[in-house]
Amino acid sequence: MDRIELLKKKREESQQGGGASRIESQHSKGKLTARERLHFLLDEGSFEEIGAFVTHRSVQFGLERQKFLGDGVITGYGTINGRLVYVYSQDFTVFGGSLSEAHAEKICKIMDLAMQNGAPVIGLNDSGGARIQEGVVSLAGYADIFFRNTRASGVIPQISAIMGPCAGGAVYSPAITDFIMMVENSSYMFVTGPNVVKTVTHEEVSSEELGGAMTHATKSGVTHLTAANEMEGIEKLKALIGYMPPNCEETAPRLDYTAGDETRTVLNSIVPESANQPYDMREVIEGAVDTDSFYEIHKDFAENIVVGFARLAGRSIGIVANQPAYLAGVLDNKASEKGARFVRFCDAFNIPLLVFEDVPGFLPGTDQEWNGIIKNGAKLLYAFSEATVPRITVITRKAYGGAYDVMNSKHIGADLNFAWPTAEIAVMGAKGAAEIIFRAEIKDAADPVAKLAELEAMYNHEFAHPYKAAERGYIDEVIIPEETRQKLIRGFAMLENKVDTLPRKKHGNIPL
Repeated sequence: MDRIELLKKKREESQQGGGASRIESQHSKGKLTARERLHFLLDEGSFEEIGAFVTHRSVQFGLERQKFLGDGVITGYGTINGRLVYVYSQDFTVFGGSLSEAHAEKICKIMDLAMQNGAPVIGLNDSGGARIQEGVVSLAGYADIFFRNTRASGVIPQISAIMGPCAGGAVYSPAITDFIMMVENSSYMFVTGPNVVKTVTHEEVSSEELGGAMTHATKSGVTHLTAANEMEGIEKLKALIGYMPPNCEETAPRLDYTAGDETRTVLNSIVPESANQPYDMREVIEGAVDTDSFYEIHKDFAENIVVGFARLAGRSIGIVANQPAYLAGVLDNKASEKGARFVRFCDAFNIPLLVFEDVPGFLPGTDQEWNGIIKNGAKLLYAFSEATVPRITVITRKAYGGAYDVMNSKHIGADLNFAWPTAEIAVMGAKGAAEIIFRAEIKDAADPVAKLAELEAMYNHEFAHPYKAAERGYIDEVIIPEETRQKLIRGFAMLENKVDTLPRKKHGNIPL
């Protein structure tokens, strides 16, 4: 056979995956094939495959008679909106997408190239786990990937999309990456499956309940994004990559923006007159950033804090905001950890941070204390204190107690701190403060209730405003809400060339 014809035949064979019947089975479950996923993810015609002819090396358990080109994973590079990315897509139609020595080596090669060339890695995971027939060799392959994930962390963005099963040791590579996306009703992640759980703990639980997309989106916080189907998930990945730079040495792409009237009068009426009434902080965010640019991360987890990317005058920024519409915006264990991880990603990749603050403090209670609110609250404090990117805070209402310090205060390195006239910056709320400060006067009063009300009103008048902090320089300016967008645009422009370095050290010891 002519050598060129032989090459064409091998290429055709490598693109057939596990065979037509298995591909049809994949489609019958509402799932795309590994190649289809790459087709829709990458710019048309941009994908270049690497390792298409690789096969496994096992000669045990009859595997030597079952060889498929590519060995269950498609690897290569391409572009998303013209920007270079490295990709791998596991093929469930080949040995259930299980990871062999050769399969792992292909992924490692892609990750090495990504590191050497400073570009993101996107992994599309659809695998039953380690290829049992290869034993420890397969386990070694996982460890090789984990090691590269760790070395790449903070150097290049790493994104994992879970398109099917992801179990056992396979879950730890996505867990080390920066963002995880899961597809509802067709993907799941867990260390031990329902059968093992039943054997060990006698719990009856389905795969979806144990490790489905919504479980990890709402309870564990393992996944950052969910999608109703694979096509929606792929579009979310493409949008996400647009907010981040290719590596830690560069900045995120900036979109063209023509300056105009940056006044946003809608912001004047969002915060209610009563300090006890909730409002949706997303309205504040959307009123300040570029239209339709807010891309929320971890939306269904720890809803008392909102994090995500946005654009401000075309510039990519990261946003961390208390959410008074949920648990009054308090900081708790989950919210602190959620915020800290996002802050550290933005800092690692030169994405400026914008904080909207309305926080009454940390959530009290035995559950919080016993589950480590001290340690977890310190994670958020540490993350902000460590960050060297431009950092701006806007206090919209409450900024009480230690939470005031933690939420990117001037004292932990924020560059600019603004407050709206509705801001209340104090150790605690007026009622609690009056009860402590004036305990004796209230006790001796003829009408203690009336006296408390009087002293509470006095404390409110004296301290429940931003001007004491502004006098000290802790607040750079008290601004009218409608001026917020304009102040932020100018502030981040001023900070564009900020240089800040940490003390020389191997690394810090964040309170994990």
